[in-house]
Amino acid sequence: MRGSVYFYAGVTNIESRRKRKTKGGWFEKEGTPCRCLLTFSIEEAMVEEFSKSVEEGLRLSKRIYFGKDRAVSPPKPPPTMSKSNTSYLPTAPMLYAVIHNPAIVDNPDVPSYQPYVHGKCDPPALIPLHMTAVHLQAQCYLDAAAFLTLSATFRLHCVSGSRFCDCIVAVPVPHQGSILGVEVSVHRKSYSTLLVDMKDKNGKENMIQCQDGGFIGPNLFTFHIPQIDGGSKLSVKFSWYEKILYSNDEFFLNVPFTFPDFVNPVGKMSKKEKIEITVNGIAGSELLYHKASHPMKTVRNNAGSTGFLYEADVLSWSKTDFSFSYVVPDSSSHISGGVLLESAPVDDFDQRDMFCMYLHPGNLQSKKIFRKDIVFLIDVSGSMRGKLIDETKNALSVALSKLDPDDSFSIIAFNGDIYQFSKSMELASKDAVERAIEWININFVAGGDTNILHPLNTAIEMLSDAQSSVPIIFLVTDGTVEDERQICDVIKNHVTNGESMTPRIYTFGIGPFCNNYFLRMLATISRGQHLAALDADLIESQMLQFFHKASSIVLANITADIFNGLNDVEVFPFHIPDLSSDGPLIFSGRYNGSFPKDLEIKGVLADFSNFVIDMKIEEAKEIPVQRICARDQIEYLTAQAWLSNDEKLEQRVAKLSLQTGFISEYTLMANLENDLRKNVKESDRKKEVSKKSHHKKTGAKEQGNRMFLLPHLGIGFGNLAATAENIQPGRHEPKGPDAAEIFVKRATNCCSSFCNSCCCMSCIHACTRINTQCANAITQLCVGLGCLSCLDCCADICCSGNES
Repeated sequence: MRGSVYFYAGVTNIESRRKRKTKGGWFEKEGTPCRCLLTFSIEEAMVEEFSKSVEEGLRLSKRIYFGKDRAVSPPKPPPTMSKSNTSYLPTAPMLYAVIHNPAIVDNPDVPSYQPYVHGKCDPPALIPLHMTAVHLQAQCYLDAAAFLTLSATFRLHCVSGSRFCDCIVAVPVPHQGSILGVEVSVHRKSYSTLLVDMKDKNGKENMIQCQDGGFIGPNLFTFHIPQIDGGSKLSVKFSWYEKILYSNDEFFLNVPFTFPDFVNPVGKMSKKEKIEITVNGIAGSELLYHKASHPMKTVRNNAGSTGFLYEADVLSWSKTDFSFSYVVPDSSSHISGGVLLESAPVDDFDQRDMFCMYLHPGNLQSKKIFRKDIVFLIDVSGSMRGKLIDETKNALSVALSKLDPDDSFSIIAFNGDIYQFSKSMELASKDAVERAIEWININFVAGGDTNILHPLNTAIEMLSDAQSSVPIIFLVTDGTVEDERQICDVIKNHVTNGESMTPRIYTFGIGPFCNNYFLRMLATISRGQHLAALDADLIESQMLQFFHKASSIVLANITADIFNGLNDVEVFPFHIPDLSSDGPLIFSGRYNGSFPKDLEIKGVLADFSNFVIDMKIEEAKEIPVQRICARDQIEYLTAQAWLSNDEKLEQRVAKLSLQTGFISEYTLMANLENDLRKNVKESDRKKEVSKKSHHKKTGAKEQGNRMFLLPHLGIGFGNLAATAENIQPGRHEPKGPDAAEIFVKRATNCCSSFCNSCCCMSCIHACTRINTQCANAITQLCVGLGCLSCLDCCADICCSGNES
C-alpha cells in the first residue's frame, strides 16, 4: 500500500518544548527524553492508491484502438492538480474496470491484436468505463433534506469480448450525506445493496464476508461487481441523501456531477443528459425565485410542490457540478413554523404516530442575535499535530476576528493539563483578539494525552457569571477518553441544577478516533449541537461554518407544550436546541393519542423578552416525515443507546435503519447477487427432486443468489487505544518487522527480480540465437540437475526411518 512514513516526537511535558526554539518551531530541550512514533497514513494511502490506479488504467487504455477517429489516451489533469496524488478521484458517480491482467485490455468489438503484456497489475489498474446515458433526479423536502437518484448506463469498452473482469462502483458522498443504495443490472444478472441486522444470525451462514467495498477515505463509497464480460452494458442506479444548505436567506443544493473527458464514448454521437428536481414544501408556499448551474425550466407548480427540468442532447457530459438554489417567500419576514403529522405505516415496528416540527429563523437583517460569552476548548494532544492543529489555529483566529466588540471570550488549550489564555472572560476588543491570536501561535503545540473533564469544568466555572448573554462552550477534539459517561452525568446534573440560561456545548469532532456519539450526547444535554468532521482537508471551513451557527442564535430556551395533551410522547432530541439564523430547526417525535389542535412554541429572544408562536398543524400528504427525520433519529437514539448501554435501544436503531435505508452502527450493508440463469436451473432441479427436498428450508444459495457482506460503514464509537497512543486520524502505528520478516521479504524480492529478468523479452530473444550444441549442453545440464534432486529426495525418504 502506498503511503508516506513519518517520525514524530511524543512530547508529554509542554514546558520542556518551550525551552528550545528553532526556526522550524518548538522542540524538546537537549537531554529531555521523549517517545518517537512511527506512523503512516492509511486513509490517505488508500485514496492515493485509488487515484494512482485510475492513472495507471488510463495508461493501459492506450492499447484500445477504435479506428482512425479516436484512440483513448490519458488526459492531463488541470495545472492546479498536476502535482496532486488525488487528481483522478471521481467527481461524480462512476464505474471502473478492475484490471489485474493487462493482456485482457482490448476493444471488445474489433480486436486490435496488441502485443502481449507480461506481468500483472498490483495493485490492479482501474479503467473508467464509457457512460452512454445519465439521468439525475432530486427530491427536496422541508428546505432541509434532499434524496437523490442518479441513473446511468455504462459499457465495459476496455476488455476483450472473450474475457471478463470485476467492476467497481464509486460514489463521492457529500459532507453530511449518506449513501442509501446501489443497483446494477447486466445481462441476466442484477446486484443490489440492502441492510442486514448485525445481531440477526438468521441466514448469516449463507453470506460471504467481503473485504472489498465500503468507504475509501471519509466520503468515497465503493461497491464491487464480480465477473462482467467484456462489451457488456451495465445499468446502474445510485441513491444517496444530502442536507440542503442555507446561507443569506437562500437554500442551496450541490450535487457531484462533473464527468471527465475519458468517460465520453468514442465518436461524436449525441448523448442525452437529463436532470429533474422537485422542491416539496408546505401547502400554500411557493418559490420566490431559483437559479441553477444548468438551464432549468419550470414544468410543474402545484400547491407546495414545484418541479424543474433540464434535458439536452450533448456531445460531452457535464463539466460542472449541479447546483440549485431557491428562496421561500414565507422565510423572508419573521420567525415561522409548523407541524406535520403522519400516521404510522402498517408494517412499522413502532405503531405510534409521527410528528415533525420546523422553525424558520426569518430574514437575518430583521433579527437580532444574542450577545455571546464563549469559551473555546481546544484539544492540543499529540494526535492533533501537523495539519490538524494548523487548520484549527487558522479557523480559531478567523472566528475570534468575527466576534462583536460586546462579546466576551476566553481560550483553554488542553491535553493532560490545561493552558488558559486568561483566568476570566475578556471583551472581544481589537487588542484582546490580537493578543489571543499571538497566544494561540505560541501555545498551540500538539503533545501529551487527552483529558476533557477538567477543562470542561473550568470553562463552566468561567461562564457561571454570564449575564444577558448566551454562554457557549466550543469544544474541539479528535480523541476518546475513558470517563465519557461520567462527563455526561456531570453536565446533566449541571443543567438540571443550573440557571435558566445554562452553557451550550457545541462539539466539533475531528476524524474517526473521537467518539462522535459521546460528543453528540454532550451537545444534546446542554441544548448545543454537534458536527463530525471526517475529512481533514475540510476542517477549517467546516469549523467556521459551525462557529457561525453557534454564534448566531436568535431564539433560545425553546419549549413545546405538546406534553400537556398526550400520554405517550417522545421528542428527538429531548432538549430542543436553540434556533440559529444559520438555517431552519427541525425536530421530530412519536406520540399516541390525538395530537393537540392548537400548539404553542415558546422561547426567549435576544433582548430576553418572551416569544410565543402558534404552530400551523397539518397532515403530511406529499412529504415522507419518517424518511426526512430518520437519519437524525438514528444518530440521536444511537447516542442514547451508547450512554445507557441499552440493548433494546440498539435493536430499535437497527429496526429503524432497516426500515428507512439509512446505515447505522448496528447494521451492515450487503451486496445481493441475483442470477436469473441460476434461478431457472435451480427451479428445474427442484421440480425433479421436490419429493426429496420438501423438508429443507430455502436459503439464498438455494435460490441461485449470493450475498456479500461489505465492511462496516458506521463511524464507530471512537478508539481509546489510538487516542492513548496519540495516533493521528487516518494513521496507524505499525509494528517494526522482525528479522525473519526482513529475510523473507529480501529473499522474495531477490527471486522476483531474478524471475523478471529471466522472463523479459530480451532474454527470450537471446535464447533464440543460441546454437544447437549450446542448447543441447544446457538441456543435458538441466536434466542432470533434475536427476540429482530426485535422488536426494529419495534418499531423504528412505533414510528418514533410520534416524534415532
